[in-house]
Amino acid sequence: MASTSTAAAAQSIRSEKMFIDGAWVGAASGRELPVEAPGTRETIASIPRGGAEDIARAVKAAAQAFPAWRRVAPRDRGRMLQKIADAMEEKVEDLARILAEETGNAIRTQARGEARSAVDIMRYFGGLASELKGETIPLGEHVLSYTRREPIGVVGAIIPWNAPVALAALKIAPALCAGNTLVLKAAEDAPLGVLAMTRICEQFLPKGVLNVVTGLGEEAGAALSAHPTVRKLSFTGSTEVGKIIMRAAAERIVPVSLELGGKSPSIVYPDANEDWAVDGIIAAMRFTRQSQSCTAGSRLFLHADIFDSFLQKLADKTAKFKIGDPLDETSDIGAIINEKQFKKVCGYVEEGLNLPGSKLLVGGLPPKSGPLSKGYFAVPTIFANAANDWRLAREEIFGPVLVAIRWTDEADAIRMANDTHYGLAAYVWTKDIGRALRASHAIEAGWVQVNQGLGQFPGQSYGGVKQSGIGREHSLEGMLDSFTQRKNVTVNLAV
Repeated sequence: MASTSTAAAAQSIRSEKMFIDGAWVGAASGRELPVEAPGTRETIASIPRGGAEDIARAVKAAAQAFPAWRRVAPRDRGRMLQKIADAMEEKVEDLARILAEETGNAIRTQARGEARSAVDIMRYFGGLASELKGETIPLGEHVLSYTRREPIGVVGAIIPWNAPVALAALKIAPALCAGNTLVLKAAEDAPLGVLAMTRICEQFLPKGVLNVVTGLGEEAGAALSAHPTVRKLSFTGSTEVGKIIMRAAAERIVPVSLELGGKSPSIVYPDANEDWAVDGIIAAMRFTRQSQSCTAGSRLFLHADIFDSFLQKLADKTAKFKIGDPLDETSDIGAIINEKQFKKVCGYVEEGLNLPGSKLLVGGLPPKSGPLSKGYFAVPTIFANAANDWRLAREEIFGPVLVAIRWTDEADAIRMANDTHYGLAAYVWTKDIGRALRASHAIEAGWVQVNQGLGQFPGQSYGGVKQSGIGREHSLEGMLDSFTQRKNVTVNLAV
C-alpha cells in the first residue's frame, strides 16, 4: 500500500490531454510523458505521448476544417484573434505561473513578460486581417490582371521549450489570420502553458482549426513533418533539427519557415565604456533567461582600450543577480530546462575553466550543496581572454556562458563576428551612429540592434541568415510571405 506522502505526490501530478478536432484526448497508444519542474526536479504533470496516429487525426481534422475556415471573412478571423487576446490578457498571471514552473524562467523577469508578449502577438495579427491584399497589374485598359493572397492549407508547426507560449502564439496567430488551419506540436519539456493557452483559443475558434499535439520530436514531430497533407512547415528550434525538417519538406516541395540557432556577437567600441552599455550587454546575453535564447549575445567583442575596465563592471553587476525559485518574485534568474541541458552547460563551463589562457571573471560551476543544488540552477559565467576559435565561442551553448574577446582593428572585429555559420542576431555599442550603422550593415545577421539588447516586438522583421534560418514570421510582411500564396488572375475585358 502506498504511503500517505506518495499518494499525496501522485495527486499533485496533474494529467493533461492534447487538443484534436475540438476535443481533449489522450494518445492513441495510451502512453504518457512526465513534465518536470526545473526548479525542483519534481514531476508536476503527465502529458500524452502523441505519435503518428495522433498526428494523422490532427491533420485530418485541420484538413476538414480548412475549406470553411478559409471562407470566413478575414476581418472576422481577426476579431476572433482579438477576442483570444482579450481573454488571454485576463489570464496573464495564471499563464506566467505555469510558465515559471514548467520552464524554470523566473516569473518577475521572464515568465510574466512572455505571457504579455503572447497577448501582444495575438492582438497584433488580429488587427492585420484586413491587410491580406493583392495587387493590380496595369496591362492595359482591356485587361484586368490582379493577384490574390490565398491561404496555403494545413500548416504544421513545431516549437521549442524556451518561450513556449510566445512562440506558440507566433505560429497560431499569423497562420490562422491568413486563413490556414494548424497542427502545433508543443515541446515535451514545456507543454503546459501552451495547453492552457489552447483552452482559451478553444472558446473562440471553430472545431479543427487549431489542433495541439504533445509528444517527442522524433515521434510526433517527425510524423508531422512527413505528413502528405501538411502544406507548410514552420519550425523554431535548433539548426540540427531544422535541417531534418527541411529535408522532410524537400521530399514534398513544401515551403518552410525556420528560426534556428545563433551565436550572436556584441561589438563594443571604446566610447561605450559606460553603465548603459554594460546593462545592455547583460540584457542582450539574456542572463535572466539563463541565456536560453537563440539571440543571446554570447560572443562579446571588446575593444582593447576598455577590455579590463568594462569587464570588471560587467562582472560586478552580473554577480549581484539572485538565482533561485522561479516562482519567487525576488528571483532574477531561474533554472535550466532539464538535466540534459544542465549537464551540457556545465560541460562547457568545465572546458572553459581548463582552457590555457582563459580567465574566469564571475560564475563557474553550480554549487553541489544548498538550495540551488535541488534544481537545475546554472551560474552566470564570464570568461575573459577568449579566442574566436574556441569551442565556447563557436557552438551554441544555450546557457549563461559569455566569452569576451579582445580587438583593436574594426575590420578584424567584424571579420570575427562573421566567422560563424550562424547569423541570427547581433549587437553594436557606440555613440557614433555612423560607425554603428556601417558595422550593422557589415555584420552577417538577420537582426541587428544598436545600443540596446531588447527582445523582439510584433511588426519587426525578425529571422536569421546562413544556418540561423529561412523566412520571417513576426510582421505583416512575414505573415504574407510565410502563410499565404499568391495567385494571379488575368481577365480579357474585350470579350
